Amino acid sequence: METGLERARVLVTGGSGGIGAACVRRFAAEGARVVVHYHRGRERAEAAGGAAVVQADLRDEREVERLFAEAGELDVCAAVAGVWPAEDVPVAELPLERWRATVDANLTATFLTARGFLRQLGDREGALVLVGSTAGLFGEAGHADYAAAKSAILGGLLLSLKNEAVRRHPRTRVNAVAPGWTETPMTDGALGGEQVAAITRTMALRKVATADDVAAQVVALASPLLSGHVTGQVVTVAGGMEGRVLHER
Repeated sequence: METGLERARVLVTGGSGGIGAACVRRFAAEGARVVVHYHRGRERAEAAGGAAVVQADLRDEREVERLFAEAGELDVCAAVAGVWPAEDVPVAELPLERWRATVDANLTATFLTARGFLRQLGDREGALVLVGSTAGLFGEAGHADYAAAKSAILGGLLLSLKNEAVRRHPRTRVNAVAPGWTETPMTDGALGGEQVAAITRTMALRKVATADDVAAQVVALASPLLSGHVTGQVVTVAGGMEGRVLHER
């Protein structure tokens, strides 16, 4: 299906991770020229298959500014980078240090990425796709820091950006994808047989998503042909997940 992304200049943040690398491959398959951002995993970023790789710590304002200077003129940005802290820590025991680190790695990094993209976009038409999480829709016990950061991305940040973006160009769009449990290196070890059986009890489609499942929706939202009149929306990629148990066992 034609997406209109051929020769588009695309930045994918977190391109060394599972979902990020899948997004790079999908955009490249559409003929886009993809700049792959990474923080630490250069080899994985290069293996994703983009046209160029750029390193930056997205929590650092000056490094983000350098990232966009090196990336050049962009049409699309997929803000995929984020961190899910694996350790289950309830709020009553959650250290302020971890709270701040998680918020910075997710919410602050996404804010700086969105700001950098819109600044370089100027008055040209573009598309920004944010990546949140179902944790931001339903919460996640033991991970309130992550859930709060993702909720802010899918709520106030997304809804403000979609109204601000059109001040620069009337057809610039901002949308978001909210993945549920997805098979990636970040969730490796957390998705064994018993865990999958438990978490899929809330899903109509009883399976864990693949990174390609998520990437397909990111590309669709970035496409001016598939989503040209869609903005401010959250596409949940979680097999019909609900905040209640759907299956007995």
